[in-house]
Amino acid sequence: MSLSRRDWLKTTALGAGALASPTGLRATSAAPRPHFAPRARHVIVLYMSGGYSHVDTFDPKPRLIREHDQSIGIEEKASVSSQPKVERFLKAPLWEFRPNRQCGVEVSDLFPHIRGQMHEAALIRSMHADHRDHGEATLQLHTGSTGFALPSLGAWLSYGLGTFNPNLPSHVVISEHRPYNGPQIWDSNFLPAVHGGVQVKPGPEPIPHLQARQSTELQNLELDLLQRLNRRHLKTVGADPGLAGRMATFDTARGLRDLAPKALDLSGESRATLALYGSKPGDQSSYAAQCIMARRLVERGVRFVEIIDAVGACRDNWDAAHRDVGSHAKYAKRVDQPIAGLIQDLKSRGLLDETLLVFCTEFGRTPWAQDGKGTKSRNHHPSAFSCWLAGGGVKGGVVHGATDDIGHQVAENPVHIHDFHATILHLMGLDHERLTFRHAGSDFRLTNVFGHVVDQILA
Repeated sequence: MSLSRRDWLKTTALGAGALASPTGLRATSAAPRPHFAPRARHVIVLYMSGGYSHVDTFDPKPRLIREHDQSIGIEEKASVSSQPKVERFLKAPLWEFRPNRQCGVEVSDLFPHIRGQMHEAALIRSMHADHRDHGEATLQLHTGSTGFALPSLGAWLSYGLGTFNPNLPSHVVISEHRPYNGPQIWDSNFLPAVHGGVQVKPGPEPIPHLQARQSTELQNLELDLLQRLNRRHLKTVGADPGLAGRMATFDTARGLRDLAPKALDLSGESRATLALYGSKPGDQSSYAAQCIMARRLVERGVRFVEIIDAVGACRDNWDAAHRDVGSHAKYAKRVDQPIAGLIQDLKSRGLLDETLLVFCTEFGRTPWAQDGKGTKSRNHHPSAFSCWLAGGGVKGGVVHGATDDIGHQVAENPVHIHDFHATILHLMGLDHERLTFRHAGSDFRLTNVFGHVVDQILA
């Protein structure tokens, strides 16, 4: 007899904030709790690495069509640190914009399937960030900092809320290849190590070296002995967060060994479900498969899942600098149906109301051609771009903020990365000003000393 998701959670002694662990690192009675009633219980981040063009995807600008190839003067400052100033010739979008039939929100033909689901999403057209280079901007999107690595959003949520399932990590990152900044963007940094992201690589062996080399029984005996010795040593030396963190990771590793293969195995998914995402039987590596994995992880109590869309080296992504922005078509086709399918699948299973979907990138693209009149590329543009949220606690079918008539600067209701983070934390029941950690004599938080919740997009 199959168990429902709620029954499964009960039978495995799970519940909101439960973090029972043989190490005693986090007793159930001391489990973290939200600051107030959360609107969502899980987060799935859909990160489009490389910076998609907002004026070609989610922010229609008729003036760009009317004045294509017309000059608007010399660029005030270079869009990328190492490049000179150039004369700016406006560049029309390559795809036509059309409205969602239910709410009227316009999205380009790059994303016909996502456009069909925008009535479930709050589109923010007034995003802005602080840096124009990929590494720093990617770091800020994930950690709030452009200058140096800090704990990631997933690590902060894991630290603040814990996990529903002590046998699986609370923070999982599905990434086929190394993105900009690599593991820094899912690292726990000075937070306890147990909150760092566990990387899953789509394919036949999602988590390398997971299975016991000899037998599970022998490995369990070895791990039990190791943990007893560690607990004895911990009592002798007193507080040692590093050791306690390593002990917790051993417990997580054991849970991963036992549960992760089943959680990441798509062989039991119906043909109808696979078709909804645009996947096929036997597929374990496509973006569609990754979205199904994310849903399966959430069903099993994982708090935070991020899917990083980068199909090869970090340059093989949405980056349209010095190359044809038409390359967007390749990446949009890869993610469009799977993401729309994820929204529909979560809703059909009663999970969308408790799962926050975050579709984002590190910055936008210039409304002008990068290398002069008639060229095909668009440069980095942190001054204005678009992201959207859907699901738990979000008002669907709305647009927040606006850019000027060419998409160059934010004109209404600006939303900084710090505001974006504050809003995500708020939807998960956390006050971004109260979620702090004492390190090196200072209290750190994800939003530094900034950030305001974007109340207008809350349901």
